[in-house]
Amino acid sequence: MVDPASLRVLFLTRYPIAGASSRYRVHQYLAYLEEFGVQCEVQSFMDDALYALSFSPGRTGNKLVRTFVAVLRRLWVLRRHRRYDAIYMQRELLPFGPPWLERWLKRSGARLVFDYDDALFIAKPSRYNPLASLFRAPGKVRDLFQLVDLVVAGNNWLRDQAVAHGATAVTLEVAEDASRFSGPTTKAPGEQIVIGWLGSTSTVKYLRLIEPVLQDVARRYPHVRFELMGGGDFAMKGVPWTLLPWSLGGEVEALDRWDIGLMPLPEEDWAKGKSGGKARTYMAAGVVPVCTGIGYNLELIHHGATGLLCRTPDDWASALALLVDQPAERAAMAVAARRVVQERFAPRVIAGQMSTLLRTVVTDGRFGKGSA
Repeated sequence: MVDPASLRVLFLTRYPIAGASSRYRVHQYLAYLEEFGVQCEVQSFMDDALYALSFSPGRTGNKLVRTFVAVLRRLWVLRRHRRYDAIYMQRELLPFGPPWLERWLKRSGARLVFDYDDALFIAKPSRYNPLASLFRAPGKVRDLFQLVDLVVAGNNWLRDQAVAHGATAVTLEVAEDASRFSGPTTKAPGEQIVIGWLGSTSTVKYLRLIEPVLQDVARRYPHVRFELMGGGDFAMKGVPWTLLPWSLGGEVEALDRWDIGLMPLPEEDWAKGKSGGKARTYMAAGVVPVCTGIGYNLELIHHGATGLLCRTPDDWASALALLVDQPAERAAMAVAARRVVQERFAPRVIAGQMSTLLRTVVTDGRFGKGSA
């Protein structure tokens, strides 16, 4: 008999805390979930060494050995799966092959929750390891939609895609802890303005979508500084990017300097699956987000009030010129954006919603087929 006052949940993440999706979808909620009576145990498929290695080209032998060890670690923790009231899977249990492990758990009576915040059902080859692409099983995520007890999606489009393939699914938006940032600063006209981009080497290529616009901004506004965090050795002719390696502490320091944050995306279904993490982090820090107006960005950002949404090069040029030329409007948007995150996306609030979902799926089983 499950004690509704206290649940034991095993969280199985893809990445260690350094991986953004695992940090945002699981790790940041754990302390709050404990307050809500959810006893949490976390096991990451990748350890820190494998996660760092995954961004390096080549070294296939080393990757295979470390991946084999990672599989053994995952199997070892699952030998005790009956100790838990639910297993919360942040992405698939294994990053390759069919969902045989999930099927075994389901047949053993485990309650399974599948959490995803990207369009994982769209095949995208690995940038660094062609072997990883080869062993990915087509349709695995769609199989999981029908197998698990509940799908937890990062936005409504992802939720609806899961429902269309037979899942019981809900939306749980991603939290952002605004308290880790000092907030927006007021700058006088002509004072140095920092335009920044935060991300990874797999997504920095999308800055090419607005390259001519950024080159024009750099040419017209010599007092604008450009900073790029997490994009590796990215370079853009005519734009003097200052390259910064990503770290959790470095992220806070950088965003406390920035005034404008960029989030260009391609016009494709994959972009509709993005759950706004980059833009929400900008907003939490009081950095005005300037984003492609697609997918969840349309729900997250109130155009002209908490950020700017763009679809064409002219939109991007106008948006950046407005924010550089009009410090008062930029400051007002920054304050409003931060307030939205503080009120709507506080980690404790989202953790409370997660706690309710877990109790419902474990004790009540009240989720019917469809979405909520």
